[in-house]
Amino acid sequence: MQQTYYAFNKTRESFLGLNIACPTTLFGRLRGLLGRLRIGLGEGLWLIPSRGIHTIGMLFPIDVIYLDADCSVIYLVEHLRPFRISPIRLRSSSLLQLPAHTIYASHTKLGDRMLICPPREMETYLANANRLASEEASQEATG
Repeated sequence: MQQTYYAFNKTRESFLGLNIACPTTLFGRLRGLLGRLRIGLGEGLWLIPSRGIHTIGMLFPIDVIYLDADCSVIYLVEHLRPFRISPIRLRSSSLLQLPAHTIYASHTKLGDRMLICPPREMETYLANANRLASEEASQEATG
């Protein structure tokens, strides 16, 4: 069974997807999103490693987010139409393929830090973030 990941923009504090697949086999990587009629809201594909993709044979546009080794956004392609080839970015370690308009809706920009992880790790991250926010609020209240 394939692992499902969450994609979260730490800089903007917004989710980009809650059902992100990360194909680990050569066939899975080659197939990618081919053969699908659409990509649903919250779905996506995380390709590691990847420096660029194509949409030859796809039937719908996608957004593409290029990430460096630290999961920082280094390049964005909004609304990459079918039968296109995305730019190659040598600094890219991985990339996210997401439904069209996800970049716009999440306000994702160059330099943003992403967290792509399994659901349990996301729960831990959010719990720690809430705990830190509560501690900061109580410190400000006490002066």
